[in-house]
Amino acid sequence: MFDLRGPCENHATLRKNGSKALFGTVPNWDCAGYLTSRLFRRWQSSDIREYRIKAFMPSHSEKKERDILKLLPSPKQPPKLTARRIGIHTSTAGGVENAAERAYRLGCNTFQIFSSSPRQWKPYDLARSQCDEMSRLRERYGLKPLVVHANYLVNLAGGNPDFHAKSIAAFRGEVERALALCADFLVLHPGSFRGSSREEGLQRVALAIEQAVDGLDPAAGKLRVLIENTAGSEFSLGGNFEQVAELLYLLSDFVLAGACIDTCHTHVAGYDIVSKAGFAETLDELERTVGLKNVYVWHCNDAKAARGSKLDRHQHIGKGSIGLATFRRLLNDARLAHAAFIAETPIDEPLDDLMNVNALKALVAGAKALPSGKRKPRVRTL
Repeated sequence: MFDLRGPCENHATLRKNGSKALFGTVPNWDCAGYLTSRLFRRWQSSDIREYRIKAFMPSHSEKKERDILKLLPSPKQPPKLTARRIGIHTSTAGGVENAAERAYRLGCNTFQIFSSSPRQWKPYDLARSQCDEMSRLRERYGLKPLVVHANYLVNLAGGNPDFHAKSIAAFRGEVERALALCADFLVLHPGSFRGSSREEGLQRVALAIEQAVDGLDPAAGKLRVLIENTAGSEFSLGGNFEQVAELLYLLSDFVLAGACIDTCHTHVAGYDIVSKAGFAETLDELERTVGLKNVYVWHCNDAKAARGSKLDRHQHIGKGSIGLATFRRLLNDARLAHAAFIAETPIDEPLDDLMNVNALKALVAGAKALPSGKRKPRVRTL
């Protein structure tokens, strides 16, 4: 819905559709894109309200279904796979176990999920039956590894004492749910050290993880905590490979640890992964610091922003500033064959998730051409 008091995302649309005629002159908009009080009063008039309803509030029939379970029937034949483990971050709507079914219909042989809401502190309680069904479907469909991504609110590097304690408790819940789901990896953003030094932030993350896993023994469940590199914003940890390597060293005494490397984060943090020479140099640096064998998951995301911009904006595979050649090199590098390659790309249109999975699979050497996902496969009638 059009937000009358927040930033106006439809500013360009209003200009295009004759904002001057409807709302008066353009200066009625302030520099931040907010509606002025005078315009807000005019907005309340019935004729403008009617325009709002027609222009900015799509009817129920216009809403596009994006859930793969409602778009595609279960395939009669197993999907064609490649020599790499390729998947995508998958919705758990309707129950965490449904993510496995979605991953299979998308042609994945690995996948990533949130085990609870990524933007709420309140944890999701997993039933034993859900965990059992997830394991059954993973075994049936050959889905491995299972990657769980930690809550975005968790910041183990900083924050006031109350917030830090809340983050530790939330991360402990992430570990407990990952163990219950028999997950292989738990991915964590190391957090923001605002208010302290970078070195203090790294130490704080390690101590917080040690405290969070106390008494849980994730190693017994073969659960490995993966530190994800970040886009390199001012106070974030993990903006370079050295920081990721230091955290892995600090964690090595009390938890199985490894790295998750995000292509978009790497690119916007300033590493050259686009040119052939730059890609080789970046992987050499990753080998010297983290060790390629310690990178268990690659988040395969193209980027909307430019190299070095520090802006974390994911784009469809091959449609951004990274391009297909980088993903082709990544997927066919023999040193990375042990890793899982998981997309976290947007779903702007129905079947975008299928399009991105197929785009990655088509880049693996020996893979046959796959449908883009934009071609209309057999769609279930609702």
